[in-house]
Amino acid sequence: MTDTITKLNNKLWRIKGGTPTPFSDFTLSLEQIDKTKYPGRCADIFFGNDKEGVFKWLHYLPIYDRIFGKYVDQPIRFLEIGVFRGGSLNLWREFFGPAATIYGVDIDPACAAFDGISGQVRIGSQDDPEFLRRVVEEMGGVDVVLDDGSHVSSHQRASFEALFPLVSDGGLYVIEDLHTAYWPSYEGGLGRPGTGIEILKDQVDAMHQHYYTQGVNTSENIPQIESIQFFDSIAVVEKRTQLPRGCVMVPAPK
Repeated sequence: MTDTITKLNNKLWRIKGGTPTPFSDFTLSLEQIDKTKYPGRCADIFFGNDKEGVFKWLHYLPIYDRIFGKYVDQPIRFLEIGVFRGGSLNLWREFFGPAATIYGVDIDPACAAFDGISGQVRIGSQDDPEFLRRVVEEMGGVDVVLDDGSHVSSHQRASFEALFPLVSDGGLYVIEDLHTAYWPSYEGGLGRPGTGIEILKDQVDAMHQHYYTQGVNTSENIPQIESIQFFDSIAVVEKRTQLPRGCVMVPAPK
């Protein structure tokens, strides 16, 4: 899709969807926050940060504990899309511990300055499948992907299509900031085809295709998705090879 068509579609969806809540309505200062309302490992690390800047929505912090807690002190291979000022790589290093392999990718060449501090940084675009595959190969595989990149719908879609097949069995693919799926400036809009929200809705249908399409109830045809979990602005896709579906009675009827 050309930039001109994208801009036109964004304008049409802006008219169709009305005026979305501006980002400025959500920004807070540290002085406005009651930190006691955000307990947990991730919040402790986040609020205790005195290194490179890290910017996070507060309601994400307990979600991180919930979805990533099992990986603490494990040799996880973790890839974050979006490096920004390098602070999030510091957060993940403290959160996961020294056994983790942590990589970040960003399109901004200035982010190369953070390479080797808390993780490895590689410069390239999240909608470049070959670049992403090279990074994963260098990592020796990937267990968890966290998309905190441009938040543009087409970029989120390109990254998911390139990286989800590379995630290890039992691993996670996490997309952050899905509220941009409703903001036209990010190729969003309520019900707009192709947004991060809509492609994951499509995956929900794909998870159940063996109930509405005969002949596909096989491990080869059932998508390698064990679950799709939605939080406010975050979705977690758990990858696992699936067995054919079947129901049985025990003990066997006489």
